[in-house]
Amino acid sequence: MTHRVLHLSDTHISRTGPDEDGADGPRALQGLLHDVRRVPELDLVVVSGDIADDGSKEGCDAVRSAVGAFAAERGIPHVYCTGNHDRREGFAAALGSGHLGPDGASIGRPAEVDGVIAAVSEVDGLRVITLDSLVPGKTHGVLGRDQLDWLAAELETPAPAGSIVVLHHPPIFVDAIPYQQAVVLQEPEELGRVLAGTDVQAVLCGHMHHQLTGRLGNTPVWVTPGVVTRIDLTAPTALVRGVVGAGATIVDLGGRFGPVFHTVHARDPRAGSEVYVYDPAIGEHVAEDTY
Repeated sequence: MTHRVLHLSDTHISRTGPDEDGADGPRALQGLLHDVRRVPELDLVVVSGDIADDGSKEGCDAVRSAVGAFAAERGIPHVYCTGNHDRREGFAAALGSGHLGPDGASIGRPAEVDGVIAAVSEVDGLRVITLDSLVPGKTHGVLGRDQLDWLAAELETPAPAGSIVVLHHPPIFVDAIPYQQAVVLQEPEELGRVLAGTDVQAVLCGHMHHQLTGRLGNTPVWVTPGVVTRIDLTAPTALVRGVVGAGATIVDLGGRFGPVFHTVHARDPRAGSEVYVYDPAIGEHVAEDTY
């Protein structure tokens, strides 16, 4: 049994549209959805966090409207999880559990773990589990023991077509990039222990705004590029440079070689132009002539 997933992340749409850096999230999302409109045989759309740049219901509503229309045209579900920019109250008001059917109705079964928005649904035999790694006011991610215990209980029984786990903060990072370890999922080994020996085909994440792959134990982990901006890793390794360039991933599950991840980029004449440069060491944006 095979499934094809369109994996988006980091739409960063605020109640007024642009994000705090001035990037035009609505334009980036609409342009990307337009350019992937002919990708065939999609079964599901996943958006792995940072839905609203300001955590607002209005920002989440705008993303739900755009992605929901795309999904409705294809008769497929759309699933969302929280990111560090999201606020649980705004997310829940707009997206409920985050698991929505083609008609926008809820299809998710909430985890009922206090203080988090985690849920599970099934799409043609594929179990889709969203986790909540949000730490309010912080950039890094954490999964508490109660949430991990719930995940372990869900995975005790295999699903007909296996499972995917969706969360915002990657449980992997690049050692050569100094700032990454501080902003990803903390204590990733705890998640790895829960996933070991289960039917999870892949862990799908966002947050980094650039594509990255690795393994957590024997489980493949994929980090999809951001929609609102792309992080340009040709910048000095101590700096974070955001440029224009929406991206997404097509995830093919099952089949001879699955999971297979292939990245798609929106066509944009401004792609690659600088939006900001941020220095994590001082917590400030810096001007181009300082690096």
